[in-house]
Amino acid sequence: MAFASLTLILFTSFCLILRAQAQAQAPAPSSGAVDLVAILQKGGQYTTLIRLLNESQQLTQIQSQLKSNSQGFTLFAPTDNAFQNLKSGALNGLSDEKKVQLILYHVTPKYYSLSDLLTVSNPVRTQASGSEGSWGLNFTGQGNQVNVSTGVVETQVNNALRQQFPLAVYQVDKVLLPAELFGAKSPAAAPKSPKSSSETPTVGKAGGAPSPSGNAQNENGAAGRNVGFGVILGVGLFCMGVLS
Repeated sequence: MAFASLTLILFTSFCLILRAQAQAQAPAPSSGAVDLVAILQKGGQYTTLIRLLNESQQLTQIQSQLKSNSQGFTLFAPTDNAFQNLKSGALNGLSDEKKVQLILYHVTPKYYSLSDLLTVSNPVRTQASGSEGSWGLNFTGQGNQVNVSTGVVETQVNNALRQQFPLAVYQVDKVLLPAELFGAKSPAAAPKSPKSSSETPTVGKAGGAPSPSGNAQNENGAAGRNVGFGVILGVGLFCMGVLS
């Protein structure tokens, strides 16, 4: 009995040890939803971005989709100075719809680490899109430096505010202006010049006025015929007088 009891105790202890080791190796459960505002507030220079995220209701969208999107998200966060350095009226001149597109252009529907951005296939799709499809970003770099280009502006991807799946947040010192909204506009076609009112009507066509030179020729012809008729008449009278 004593031997059986000792064996049972040893077996139970062994099972408890294995269970403790398995729990230690298992990943820690999530502490809750990712708080994007808290991440940006901790950075201390993203007041304008937070306001635009709230006004466009994209903050709620991103927070909600983070729970169901298996690919994660990447946000490129312009600083307050980046917004202040925009040309006067560049932001206020946008409609509400275009402001939403501008914010969505800073979000990719996939999680990217900095090393991922060095090897991605350009252009990288963003959440912004138009009639021709998604609007893209282009990434280049070497070593630890990553640059992002929109075709209108180019800047360096700097401080990583968060680099943990499902959300990566990177600081950018310029607002990423999409070419679809801020690119050069094609020049409008030049208006056709109106026809000159001084054009001379063509003789012989409907509505055309006869030329002065034509009238003169008609008058000269009539005068010539009258002179010839008078000469013939005079010769005839002369002959009649001689015969009589």
